[in-house]
Amino acid sequence: MNVILETERLLLRTFTTEDARLIYELNREPDVTRFTGDPITDIVHAQQVLEQVILPQYVLYNHGRWAVHTKQALEFIGWCGLKSRPERNEIDLGYRFLKSTWGKGYATEAAFACIKYGFEKLGLKRIVGRAMPGNIASLKVLEKCGMTYIGEDMVDDHPAKTYEALNPLIM
Repeated sequence: MNVILETERLLLRTFTTEDARLIYELNREPDVTRFTGDPITDIVHAQQVLEQVILPQYVLYNHGRWAVHTKQALEFIGWCGLKSRPERNEIDLGYRFLKSTWGKGYATEAAFACIKYGFEKLGLKRIVGRAMPGNIASLKVLEKCGMTYIGEDMVDDHPAKTYEALNPLIM
């Protein structure tokens, strides 16, 4: 297990090509993908997402979406991480967790650790986070992580509320 980040309760590690089943199972829950606009249709699609979207980010940018496991049981509970969006000239914070883990603070804990990693280890100047307007829980995570609301826009053909965090070490 290639652990990138460790928090009080979580381990964040790089995905591998063997993780397609985890991605597929996470995205099978309709409530999980209700506000994402990008459900995974089957195991083959999950493998494609891993190979074409997730894994290349590690090589190209030295960061990406990471698998999140509980420290205690090493149970996979979702993903969280930073994604380079060169077409938008930004680094995007994203997360997705199994519904059974919602309301336990895991998303906030993982997201905050990713922001800190981005600023302290990668020297990023700015990180954005977005959620669809109706995704109240996700918007609260962004706010709890200290991100500032900067407006609404259309991203990937979906309405999104956009938040940002600026690196206090660079300002």
